[in-house]
Amino acid sequence: MKIIYQRPESLTPATNTYCPGCGHGIIQKLIAEVIDELELRTKTIAIAPVGCAVLSYNYFNFDVTEAAHGRAPAVATAIKRLLPNRIVFTYQGDGDLAAIGTAEIIHAAARGENISVFFINNAVYGMTKGQMAPTTIPGQKTTTTIHGRKPEVHGYPLRICELLSSLDGVVYLERTTTSDISGILSTKKAIKKAFLQQMENKGMSFVEILATCPTNWKKNPLESMKWVKEVMEKYYPVKVYKNPSGTEK
Repeated sequence: MKIIYQRPESLTPATNTYCPGCGHGIIQKLIAEVIDELELRTKTIAIAPVGCAVLSYNYFNFDVTEAAHGRAPAVATAIKRLLPNRIVFTYQGDGDLAAIGTAEIIHAAARGENISVFFINNAVYGMTKGQMAPTTIPGQKTTTTIHGRKPEVHGYPLRICELLSSLDGVVYLERTTTSDISGILSTKKAIKKAFLQQMENKGMSFVEILATCPTNWKKNPLESMKWVKEVMEKYYPVKVYKNPSGTEK
């Protein structure tokens, strides 16, 4: 009998602890599929964040280490410089990368560290019960903005791709989405392209992925994907910000 689909070798059989409809499960499966396709499993080292994906080392079937909150790019820098032949990537949420870790990602990008960064943006602090994050959209209600985020009080959200786009050390920069099948397929292509840039020693590759958080948004999974499509993608445009010369967009 022909096998149509099977679990990627780069994923363990463990049952994950993500909420139903959470984007992390989809994204981590895509990363595992790409690593298998590129035959990188025995060469890959991931750095897990502090946040909902903190237990990624239970789900990825390759070497994974943990970093202090927001410090994944610094840890990845050290690992890649000591082990330049390994494929090193960070997997970080918006509370990790865009708040306490802002300095780390900006300076790692400015240095052009030859690592891949996957930034999961769900516009909220997920693990700690849904507080306002740096990426929370104006008007969005959270447990700390119960009447909606007000820019005149809470400031404006950080658009990380736009911030990093001016830095010469970033060779590939794209924002994708998981709001529909087309977006998921585009996300997989972006993940693959990010790893390929690292394999060619070109510098930092960065993929921001818009994802769902049904539990803290107080929506069901389908409503959450619709909200990403109709709300998040308007504030955070899905597009390529920097593309290496000689590659397809």
